[in-house]
Amino acid sequence: MSYLSDLDLARLPRHVGIIMDGNGRWARQRGLARTDGHSQGEEALFDVVDGAIDIGLQWLTVYAFSTENWKRPPSEIRYLMYFNRRLLRNRRDELNERNVRIRFTGRDDWRVPKNVERDMRDAQELTKDNTGLTFTIAFNYGGRTEIVDAVRRLLDDHDRGRLSGRRLNPESIASRLYHPDMPDLDLLIRTGGEYRISNFLLWQAAYAELWFTPVYWPDFGKEHLYEALRDYQKRDRRFGAVEDE
Repeated sequence: MSYLSDLDLARLPRHVGIIMDGNGRWARQRGLARTDGHSQGEEALFDVVDGAIDIGLQWLTVYAFSTENWKRPPSEIRYLMYFNRRLLRNRRDELNERNVRIRFTGRDDWRVPKNVERDMRDAQELTKDNTGLTFTIAFNYGGRTEIVDAVRRLLDDHDRGRLSGRRLNPESIASRLYHPDMPDLDLLIRTGGEYRISNFLLWQAAYAELWFTPVYWPDFGKEHLYEALRDYQKRDRRFGAVEDE
């Protein structure tokens, strides 16, 4: 694969997150319905997942449906709910055969239809022991909501005498996030030409490298993922430190 020739597979980020933006604008440019953009976005998603598996990426998290997306037209919300259910059914077994662990992050007990919840649980249960790529779908997710929920758990533990005031620190919050074993983001990619992170993995993105592209999500593929990874490998990550002069 020529597009892998200058990618150092020994220096990949551990965790890549993607804000999949531009489905609606992609469809509008072509005189199509917004839902057609989401359908084409499924093909882009699994091309990227294939690329991540091929190079041995450990963690990939994508932003599929935010807590703010409930403000969209009801017809689009219904489509996205059942689109994601169909996506799970169509791809679940394939990903399991490729040793992918499927996860969801977000509020699965709030407004999500019961049959969608069931399919999410089934996919996670089927793949929970897989040891390859951890593919996390942020669904009904908001970064601020995740932090609020973590603080609520922390306060509940404090009220029950499980936590002293002296143990209120970043680690005590991090251990109460939706998936405490999820590593911090190393690289955050956003498609569609916008330059913001839109409430995505706010805690985990504290030191993430940011990579923005004007490419709409339905046109994004593994070659764009590899382009972002090449750019990431050129950056100097110091986490606030400096070298001695």
